[in-house]
Amino acid sequence: MNRDLVSEEKKIMAGKLFSPGNPELTAMKLRSHNLSQRFSQLRQDQEEERFEIIKEMLGGFGEGSYLQGPVFFHYGVHTTIGERNFFNYNTTIQDDALVTIGNDNNFGPNLTIVTPIHPMVASERKAMYDKTGKPCHLCYARPVTIGNDCWFGANVVVCPGVTIGDKVVIGAGSVVTRDIPSNTFAAGVPCKVIREITEEDSMMNYPEINDGYTPEFIP
Repeated sequence: MNRDLVSEEKKIMAGKLFSPGNPELTAMKLRSHNLSQRFSQLRQDQEEERFEIIKEMLGGFGEGSYLQGPVFFHYGVHTTIGERNFFNYNTTIQDDALVTIGNDNNFGPNLTIVTPIHPMVASERKAMYDKTGKPCHLCYARPVTIGNDCWFGANVVVCPGVTIGDKVVIGAGSVVTRDIPSNTFAAGVPCKVIREITEEDSMMNYPEINDGYTPEFIP
């Protein structure tokens, strides 16, 4: 992140309680919300305008990546997206903490990534008190990291603090609450590893589907 963090933002990155209503944070979120709305209102063929907004909105956006839209980013600058990723309709990333996405991933419609966590005790969600006795509305956040070469089905939710490895397939409708290791298929609510992905999953084993296509094996 090539910029100076504001004071309350430093608490987010340290994993501590912070005030989402802090004026500096509110200004950052308003900027991202407005940019998200502008992007979502553009036509798909307005490629240059869409790309300029993405560059302004996000912390990083790699070559060859594509956001279908509509989209919603909470802070925007806390999200870094690598190269050659595809995001289908209705991507929502609530990036209070950092969200880091690698390369060559495909995300189905209605992807949701969330990082903030609110207190479990109801009274603490209403207010906690600082050293001077001033009431504060507080939460904290945990980063999300997604590796490379993953495919997420439709309506996947990724919860705070989750790390997903490389070459992972997440089944449609899954709610990912824990880390998922590389080279696995995981699904469910909560999302659990079903099995390892192996050579038996190759399309070459499904001649009734592959219609003569062959994969390109890269050493």
